[in-house]
Amino acid sequence: MTEHKIVNDPVFGFIKIPRGLLYDIVQHPLMQRLNRINQLGLASVVYPGARHTRFQHSLGAFHLMSEAILSLQQKGNFIFDSEAEAVQAAILMHDIGHGPFSHVLENTLIRGISHEDISLLMMEQINRDLNGQLNLAISIFKGEYPKGFLHQLISSQLDMDRLDYLRRDSFYTGVTEGNIGSARIIKMLNVVNDSLVVESKGIYSLENYLTTRRLMYWQVYLHKTAVACEKVLVNTLMRAKELAGQGKPVFAPPSLEYFLRNEIDASWFQNHGEEALKMYEDLDDADIWSAMKVWKYSDDKILSTLAADMLNRRIFKVEVHENPVEEEHINGIAEDIARQMGISTDDARRYMMSINTIQKDMYNVDDDSITILYKDGSTKDISEASELLNVQLLSKKIRKYYLCYQRFE
Repeated sequence: MTEHKIVNDPVFGFIKIPRGLLYDIVQHPLMQRLNRINQLGLASVVYPGARHTRFQHSLGAFHLMSEAILSLQQKGNFIFDSEAEAVQAAILMHDIGHGPFSHVLENTLIRGISHEDISLLMMEQINRDLNGQLNLAISIFKGEYPKGFLHQLISSQLDMDRLDYLRRDSFYTGVTEGNIGSARIIKMLNVVNDSLVVESKGIYSLENYLTTRRLMYWQVYLHKTAVACEKVLVNTLMRAKELAGQGKPVFAPPSLEYFLRNEIDASWFQNHGEEALKMYEDLDDADIWSAMKVWKYSDDKILSTLAADMLNRRIFKVEVHENPVEEEHINGIAEDIARQMGISTDDARRYMMSINTIQKDMYNVDDDSITILYKDGSTKDISEASELLNVQLLSKKIRKYYLCYQRFE
């Protein structure tokens, strides 16, 4: 019998991590770094309980993957032990390239390279550290391995990543409507023609899952206050980068300073790969909070105001519009902010406000369908199989226009 390490998880109870390759991954410094990165970024400004980490989420997704493999094997789907271990390793590392505060760094301090790209670079680094034991895991993660359903378990409409984060985020935010029946969905999974399907008995759990996902997006992930807070942080980092670019002194821990002082994009990662990755690996939520505690006292009016906003939870005011916001209205607000702060209207528009179009499709038939398997062996897409779900309604693109700006009351 393989010896296991046991972790007590508030969502799923005891999670067993077998000693050997999987435990070595969990212990790797790049995995441990995820303990210092919050799963939900700034959602805690709305839901104070949402302080769980990317590390907890990765362990939860690993646990669900273990359950899914067991369930599929019991139904006669042949999965080698080496494949099982590889797909578990891949889901453990699926989020490893995330930076502080989720997606805040993408398009502010780093351009043209996504956290998925960085995840791969980090996986390759762990693979080197573990003497090539992750070749199969990386191949499955990239979708290059012949058994396609293994990749679907990591990335698809019904992957273990989503099944964990919806359950976990619902638990920590206290948004109980988000509590999906992950165990039941996993028990209903099967494979037909190398593709994941859900047995027809699981259709109600799926309907609940899709409705829940939509609810969690608008109530948690795209909550207007959380979006506004993220905009304050993005603008704070943009201002710090602007000042650093002008050669002005901007306090920052070395890893953050590296991203403030250099223009970092995909080609930079190609040319300075090792150095850039090392700096990125050192970056976590704490670096940004530490910097903001100093920026609050900056001589620069814009940087000090934004940093104080973040630290004191003085979040941008948000207006949600059904149609694009009129230019006249935007200009009026920018002029008002410029006058109150004694800065240019241009700077007020760039840093003290933000205009965003937010949309979320809950179910996109073309993107990645969910197939239902009936007892007679026939299959249907959930959009045709479900009596409860109005897929026209679900596929409807909801679009909202958020106008966020500095408040002075």
